[in-house]
Amino acid sequence: MSMFAAHHSHLAALAARDRLRQLTSRRGIDFSSNDYLALAASARLANAVTDAVARGVPVGSGGSRLLRGNSEEHEALEAEAARFFGVEAALYFSSGYAANTALFATLPQRGDLIVHDELVHASAHEGLRLGRAAFVPATHNDPQAFEDAITAWRQAGGTGRPWIAVESLYSMDGDRAPLDALAGIAARNDAFLLIDEAHATGVFGANGRGLAHHLDGRENVITLRTCGKALGCEGALLCGPMAVRDFLVNRGRAFIFSTAPSPLMASAVRESLRIIADEPGRRARLQTLVAAAERALARSGVVPSGSQILPLILGDDALTMRVADMVQSAGFDVRGIRPPTVPAGTSRLRISITLNVTETEIEALGDAVEAALR
Repeated sequence: MSMFAAHHSHLAALAARDRLRQLTSRRGIDFSSNDYLALAASARLANAVTDAVARGVPVGSGGSRLLRGNSEEHEALEAEAARFFGVEAALYFSSGYAANTALFATLPQRGDLIVHDELVHASAHEGLRLGRAAFVPATHNDPQAFEDAITAWRQAGGTGRPWIAVESLYSMDGDRAPLDALAGIAARNDAFLLIDEAHATGVFGANGRGLAHHLDGRENVITLRTCGKALGCEGALLCGPMAVRDFLVNRGRAFIFSTAPSPLMASAVRESLRIIADEPGRRARLQTLVAAAERALARSGVVPSGSQILPLILGDDALTMRVADMVQSAGFDVRGIRPPTVPAGTSRLRISITLNVTETEIEALGDAVEAALR
């Protein structure tokens, strides 16, 4: 019997349920990426990288940040990001996954309670499993559910610190968290508020600072800004009080024992922050394209989400993948999303609107989706 018999059996079971994943090359017009502002291949970002190489910024860091891997580029990025977002400190991680894992596994302590939205990122769940604090889900975007969970915990004898964990803009539904209501709950309950701004950074807020920018700088607010989506680069910035940075540098295993991110990439992220501040026209153009997409896709049943992420929920896994294949064959890169990435029974096409497309291409996508559904 093959040493991988159990693995093959598991893969076969996934295939039988139309849930087997495979890596596929890019094909067709981009309606699936998170490169919302088309910065990934922008001339300004490319020039910034070229200039950084010319002045001697290395590609690799050569070690962890606590050893020789710490670079002037990392520190310059963190200082600029702290000023840009209006916080005491920022800490640069190699990815949003690493940052979320470190955050949830390290900051909440034994005896604390984390109440998280049921739809938070998988990376948050990874950190929750590694951490010492108890955690419970709350109904998606229901502020009362968060407060009820904290109240029930206190009544049962909970004496630690409550933590509220949400995304400001949800990656698969495109809807927004009720941040002001949640901030009020956090204030009333002496709780920390953890906000993942991955899909809002660069797209929303003054100068692209995100949907939570008006909460930045509060002692009980910690935000995560992913650099690999609208910023067009790689990595993530945890933003908040200096105590958060210091604690993660000393106790965050995902930070301490990882090779530091590329100094060259840190330099690129600095330029991305400047681009989103200098070029508000990118955000305005994106909103125009989103409105065009809402019109073009309405006839296929897509309900406006209020953001650049437009889900078409089909429910059935096999149907979702058939429709996705047909749309891809028509020349549009739209991906089917199935459980466990989304809840059972909510398989969908996740249609992402970016500056990599035109209004004409959006209209053609609408025709292709409508034809595939027929």
